[in-house]
Amino acid sequence: MTTQIMTLMRRSIMNIPTMALLGSLVAGASLFAVGQADHDHAAPAKLVQAVREATQQFIDVNNAGPAGYGPAFGCVSGPDHGAMGIHYINGPLVVDGLIDEAHPEALIYEPAGNKLRLVGVEYIVDAATWLTAHNGAPPMVEGQAFQFVNAPNRYGIPAFFELHVWAWRDNPNGAFVDWNNKVSCEGQ
Repeated sequence: MTTQIMTLMRRSIMNIPTMALLGSLVAGASLFAVGQADHDHAAPAKLVQAVREATQQFIDVNNAGPAGYGPAFGCVSGPDHGAMGIHYINGPLVVDGLIDEAHPEALIYEPAGNKLRLVGVEYIVDAATWLTAHNGAPPMVEGQAFQFVNAPNRYGIPAFFELHVWAWRDNPNGAFVDWNNKVSCEGQ
């Protein structure tokens, strides 16, 4: 029995350098992951800022019409919470098959009494057009992947890719999540 205990202790002592090396690798990997997480947070801030700069003129909803945007679908509420708001869509931008962060396909407004507040934008592109032109790769802007919305859908339009950017209203779930709990259609 004493021989077995001594053998077990020798093996444990011999494993200490291995465990130390393994521990340093795990710590290094954790630091790398934290560095990556920090890097990922910089990308959303860049896109949100770009959207703010591109849409500053649309804070006043009266500037949307002359730029080709018009309301569609009414105020879109979430299935169980949150909302998107009223989409002002620029039809020619939707059908051109291109994505330009300076020209979103839709501006999103929240009704507040007799006023509309710009809360975000939505980039939209027809799925078939995009996939044909880009060899099946889904769209991305500043590292943010678009969501695929298949047909049939609640809007009655063909399958499309979309990306919301909550540039003018914070979203507790993230700047690129479809539904925003801080947006409401109640103020109409």
